[in-house]
Amino acid sequence: MSDDIWKRDEIESPCVKICVLHPEADICIGCFRTRHEIAGWSRLSRDERRALMSTLPERKSLLPGRRGGRKAKRS
Repeated sequence: MSDDIWKRDEIESPCVKICVLHPEADICIGCFRTRHEIAGWSRLSRDERRALMSTLPERKSLLPGRRGGRKAKRS
C-alpha cells in the first residue's frame, strides 16, 4: 500500500465544520462556499482551489446580519 495520498501537496479545504447553507444567500455560513463549490471541491485543481479560496473572505458580507439570540435580548 502506498502513502502517496498523504504526501500530496494540496490546498486544504476551507471547511470549519459549521455546515449550514444560509437560506437566502445560498452559501455556507461556515466556509462561505456555495453548495456547488463544496460538492466539486475534490475535482478542482490546485490553482482553481487557490482562486476560490481568495474569494471567500469577501463573501462574508453577503450573509445578512444575525437577528435574535442572547445578544439581541441584552439590548
